[in-house]
Amino acid sequence: MPEKILVVDDEQAILELIKFNLKREDWQVVTALDGDEAMRLFKLEKPDLVILDIMMPLKDGWAVCREIREVSTVPIIMLTAKEAEADKIKGLEMGADDYITKPFSPKELIARVRANLRRAAQAGPPSEHVVTLEGLRIDIDRHMVTLDDEPLVLTPKEFDLLLLLARNKGRVLSRDMLLETVWGYDYGGETRTVDVHIRRLRQKMNEDPTRPRYIHTVHGVGYKVEEPK
Repeated sequence: MPEKILVVDDEQAILELIKFNLKREDWQVVTALDGDEAMRLFKLEKPDLVILDIMMPLKDGWAVCREIREVSTVPIIMLTAKEAEADKIKGLEMGADDYITKPFSPKELIARVRANLRRAAQAGPPSEHVVTLEGLRIDIDRHMVTLDDEPLVLTPKEFDLLLLLARNKGRVLSRDMLLETVWGYDYGGETRTVDVHIRRLRQKMNEDPTRPRYIHTVHGVGYKVEEPK
């Protein structure tokens, strides 16, 4: 499934504008008009990213940010009409990952969302050195992969691509996200590059694309890694 984004703002027009632009990028969007509704939806929907206004009724953005950070490391982008540096610093100190000031460019907002989703997908647990699935072992420190105790010889991009998918086991990652994360945000290539590398990975892992053991295609969206059944 595409990434899910929770947007919180007490201005309906701003909410609809953000929702429209995010849905154009094929992300799922959940919206809330106040802080209490935001926390209810956060617990219910488990979004991949939160866009959070500061000045809201019932419970402001600071309080929502603090409550989210008590239970989750999900990326938070603060959305505010305030330009004061103190407000930006406060947001970052409370655990926000980024901020954007109203009025904003939809292109800038999309770019910041992509960047934060990419960083979240790329980051593993701080103590993570090895990622394992049944029969598959990815040694991050040694940059080595074994499949059924046999070494796999992968190029650096193949290794990075497999690691990214494995770290997000069960989650569908779009071709655009894979391209931007593995090849770089400013990479000028096409998503076909991802398909070619997935095909090579499957060949090296002796996978039948019609009955994959690990790497599954989600048509029209991207790829995901699952434990073998």
